Amino acid sequence: MPRQANQYGGGAQTNANGLLFEQTTDLNTALMSVGYSIVNNKVYYNDIQIGLSAPKKKIYSEFLYPNNIDYKQYNSKGWQPDEAFINFTNKTVYIIEKKFQNGAGSVDEKLPGCDFKKKEYEKLFSPLNYSVEYIYVFNDWFKQPVYKDVLEYIEYTGCKYFFNEIPLQWIGLN
Repeated sequence: MPRQANQYGGGAQTNANGLLFEQTTDLNTALMSVGYSIVNNKVYYNDIQIGLSAPKKKIYSEFLYPNNIDYKQYNSKGWQPDEAFINFTNKTVYIIEKKFQNGAGSVDEKLPGCDFKKKEYEKLFSPLNYSVEYIYVFNDWFKQPVYKDVLEYIEYTGCKYFFNEIPLQWIGLN
């Protein structure tokens, strides 16, 4: 279910190569808007299941537990991503964290933690031979010069960030 709009959110236009992630959009809505179908969190293209949309606790109930992975054997805490897309085609889990700001706040302190969380997810998915990509989706607030160092650090650690949308190729889709 989409969230209530934040009046300070981003403003990029969606296009054929991207998924718009306004603060009112969830992954399923974005995927359906470009031709994918979703049934019980299973993502289909041309009636072929290509992945799984698993936000929050569903990453455990819909994918890890059915694959006999108990997070407690790998992580001391059960992490809950805003969104996750598990791509069966390229065996990659895309952890998507959405950050929308309209003023300085505690989110500033959390952004460099992407490296730690990516490593935690890598431990969790390694027994299944899935790689992990950690992606932030920011609104335009984070384009300010004060975020230059943090944005550079995010990339340095192997994490990614996008403004207002995720290009389809970054989650293994065309």
